[in-house]
Amino acid sequence: MGAALARAAQWTAAGSGAGTLEITPLNESLLNQIIKFVEDFSTRYPQEAAFVFKEPLEWKTQLDCSAFGNGYEIIEATVQSEARAKDGQSLLLLKKSTLRVRSFDQLSCVLQIAMEKKLKEVQACLEANRDPIVQILGPEYGTVEGEDRSILHLLERVKKGGDPETEVKMKIFLLLHQLDLQLLNNSLKQISQDVRLSPAAVNNEVSLLKNFSGEGEDTVLESLEYTSDYVFSNGCRAPPWRQVHGEICYLVINPHDTDPLCITCSTAGVFLNGGQIDSEDRIDYERKSDVYKDIVTFLREKSPKFVENMAKQEYRFFKEPTYKKYFQHMGVVEAKVSGQSQSLHDSTENKVDEEVKSSASRRSIEKKKLEPSMNWKSTGLSLLHSGKAARKDAEKARRRSSTMSAKIKKKGYGISSKSAKIQPASKRKMSAMLDDVSESSSGTEEDEEQPVRHHEGGTDLPSEYWEIQKLAKYLKGGNPTATVIALCSMKDFNLAQETCQMAIRDIGCLEVLINLLDTEEIKCQIGSLKILKEISQNTLIRHAIADLGGLEIMVKILDSPDRELKCLTAETIANVARFKRAQKTIRQHGGIKKLVGLLDCDAVGSTSVIPYQAKDSEMARCGALALWSCSKTTKNKAAIHKAGGIPLLARWLKCSHANILTPVVGTLQECASTPSYRLAIKTEGMVEYLVKNLRSEHVELQMHCASAIFKCAEDKETRDLVRQHGGLQPLSVLLANSENKQLLAAVTGAIWKCAISEENVAIFREYKVIETLVGLLTDQPEEVLVNIAGALGECCQETVNRSTIRRCEGIPHLVKLLTGTNQALLVNVAKTLGACATDPESMIIIDHLDGVCLLWSLLKNPNPDIQASAAWAICPCIDNAKDAGEMVRSFVGGLELVVNLLKSKNKEVLASICGAITNIAKDEENLAILTDHGVVPLLSKLANTNNDKLRRHLAEAISNCCMWGRNRVAFGESNAVAPLVRYLRSNDPSVHRATAQALCQLSEDPNNCITMHENGVVKLLLPMIGSTDETLQEAAAGCIANIRRLALATEKAKYG
Repeated sequence: MGAALARAAQWTAAGSGAGTLEITPLNESLLNQIIKFVEDFSTRYPQEAAFVFKEPLEWKTQLDCSAFGNGYEIIEATVQSEARAKDGQSLLLLKKSTLRVRSFDQLSCVLQIAMEKKLKEVQACLEANRDPIVQILGPEYGTVEGEDRSILHLLERVKKGGDPETEVKMKIFLLLHQLDLQLLNNSLKQISQDVRLSPAAVNNEVSLLKNFSGEGEDTVLESLEYTSDYVFSNGCRAPPWRQVHGEICYLVINPHDTDPLCITCSTAGVFLNGGQIDSEDRIDYERKSDVYKDIVTFLREKSPKFVENMAKQEYRFFKEPTYKKYFQHMGVVEAKVSGQSQSLHDSTENKVDEEVKSSASRRSIEKKKLEPSMNWKSTGLSLLHSGKAARKDAEKARRRSSTMSAKIKKKGYGISSKSAKIQPASKRKMSAMLDDVSESSSGTEEDEEQPVRHHEGGTDLPSEYWEIQKLAKYLKGGNPTATVIALCSMKDFNLAQETCQMAIRDIGCLEVLINLLDTEEIKCQIGSLKILKEISQNTLIRHAIADLGGLEIMVKILDSPDRELKCLTAETIANVARFKRAQKTIRQHGGIKKLVGLLDCDAVGSTSVIPYQAKDSEMARCGALALWSCSKTTKNKAAIHKAGGIPLLARWLKCSHANILTPVVGTLQECASTPSYRLAIKTEGMVEYLVKNLRSEHVELQMHCASAIFKCAEDKETRDLVRQHGGLQPLSVLLANSENKQLLAAVTGAIWKCAISEENVAIFREYKVIETLVGLLTDQPEEVLVNIAGALGECCQETVNRSTIRRCEGIPHLVKLLTGTNQALLVNVAKTLGACATDPESMIIIDHLDGVCLLWSLLKNPNPDIQASAAWAICPCIDNAKDAGEMVRSFVGGLELVVNLLKSKNKEVLASICGAITNIAKDEENLAILTDHGVVPLLSKLANTNNDKLRRHLAEAISNCCMWGRNRVAFGESNAVAPLVRYLRSNDPSVHRATAQALCQLSEDPNNCITMHENGVVKLLLPMIGSTDETLQEAAAGCIANIRRLALATEKAKYG
């Protein structure tokens, strides 16, 4: 474990100083493996688990004293384990947040207690004990560099024999050594999958950047220098003791717009270090930033000026001149389109190769061959022609295309990053489908793949289909002017018509349009984008654009200085990125950051836009539209946040133009499903403007504002802000738009969440919202009904509102909804009926409509949320029913069902069932049936819990169940008494009251009194006798009185 921590784990400090474990996928994997090892250790190796460590493992814990239960002594803020070493010391000691553990048994217990915090606990332990083997076995077993002879020394000592502890040490050492190897092997597998930099790659990148650096505004950098001129034989410039950490060299970079940057280039990537130490020729090696794949990526993140100047240089930096690219386009495509012979095609290809070779010899900067562009290659086209001749031509074109591809591959030419070519659609789609498995999303994929429809013949096709087919010839094989004219002519067609969209796809124009985006001709790019923007409304074409690599090219175009080009690109991305694979592609190619950049302009936040700012506003609108489409996945939401999108969205929210506000609010409401965005919406002052736009004349904008409030109003401060800014009144008014179901769903959802605050409920009552909601309980989609039931459930907490629901005849509608299957709806309806059942008059209606029977049947539902909601609703029903005992017994198998739910693993279900048992047990006959079904041992098993809600209702259930037969004795025999005593240490007064009542009942059995006294119950109950809660007073005094009577009777029997 020491070797894995030293060599494989990733620490924040690059040097030898103390650091912390970073939360990286590699570290998380290491920690999870260590957790599994420790958790299983006690069961797999019980003898070794009892071994007492040489020195305790000590760290700062997040665990509280109350988390520890059986087997631990809790005295004020100190916890000691009952298990002790031979020297009398506790094997676990928690004092002032410092935890000391001295055996694997106790380590395993700590992890069980920590539950969801176990990862943090293990991380803290390992950070405080960098080589834990030293603490466990002693310093002679510590991790050393070079040859480790500790295992040989152990073998010698085992051979001498006579010491069983040495054998245990030997086994523990071997087990830890085996774990170490396993951790290292898994780390190597994970690390080997990462892209690694080499000294040669770094040197080439530095040389290339130097050629474009120097004085002048158009250079990408002012200067770029190594910190050391000495080069080792392996190509590294870092000193040897840093090379062992994978570091290659150190650079000082002077950008135009930031302070000098001192960076480390390592095999893992490029990152910012601490810089050169003043007055010393040394470097602070500690990492101060994220790790980037290369220097250019790092500089793109740190210097906006570098990005701007790179956009100007990229023409020279990566690409062949335009005339050469266009020459290649003409050479390859014309041969294909005009149907020339294979020999002419080969001749054209050879000319292209010769041109490229001569160009490559002249370009010595990058020292690499430049490749012929395959932008016009047709791959996987489904050409639809009427007649055999057309099909033969298509087949010949396909063969020529594959032949040319094979020749170019044979000659060894690669494909440059700047001229990304179209892969076969089937291959691209398959790899994307495999990638999508790991992509999380906030919702379902909007677009589903649809079967490709082929036209059976040419006779029933409209004339537009054939006219577009004729244009394709000029689009594929013309010069730039002819191409632009063809694009303009194609734009004149009604591209919203499906026939035109399918014509463009079927005859291979889609591939040509995408390849036109990768040229230097801005007019061609604009014309292509205008067509793609229109036809990408079609689901099939959206997927085809993604399959053909169109999104990657569009993301690159976002760097263009031309505003119209960027606007069209963003709008097209907004149309295409409506399914997860496209959204993922945009993120992976850096598109999110570029789209966020479109929001950052002079007009941002302006309430009115003056003419020269109109283009900026249009660019922001298009950027917001694209971000809205991309914000469906969790990772994209995080990317928008990281790129600084929240402040910009907040500033645009202040403008008064609905065409900008709609995508901005749409993006915000989509992202509001994550906690970080909800916090930002609250802290950035966005709630005020969301409320303001509820009064807008634009229905779509109103809907998105209401939806954003719906998602954010879980937080009390946000609910208060909505009320303070007058948001409850427009929400009440919008309920009248019952025809628009999407708007109604958003508004009812916002009202539901706002109604969690009592102050808001009072205002809703003034606006007659409850009456309106009851009137909407019929003929609505389930999405709306879920929100209405939730809102009524919150409003029902007040008596006057329960009366309103009854008066408006809402109860029959609610009972009827219990027969549905929607899980969320059943949860909310059960909660609402439970609240209504606290009113005796409403309870009569519920009982008359068989509502209790329907609620009881929900206990059979496998969903734990429904079980809990139904059980909580049953409690007031039993309390307020006229003949509750008989009603409960009338449900066949009902009591057995309740008892069996005590075996649930869900804490909320257990608490609710205990609450139901508390009420059921008030009837003596029902209590007898519960006892026969084994309620006592099942309740006793739940006693060892740290959940205060469960503690309270469990104690109440035990208290009421003591009233039958020898149940008091049975609870004592089932070991339920001692855990109950510990409940008195809780900070919840309601737990104290319920526990005191239970102990008072249990103390009527002498053996239970003895158990209570042994566990210190008297000391805990004495202060409670002075409580202001009379019920608690009586119960505490009664319990102590019973214990005292037993003591007096014992003394009297003993001494006469």
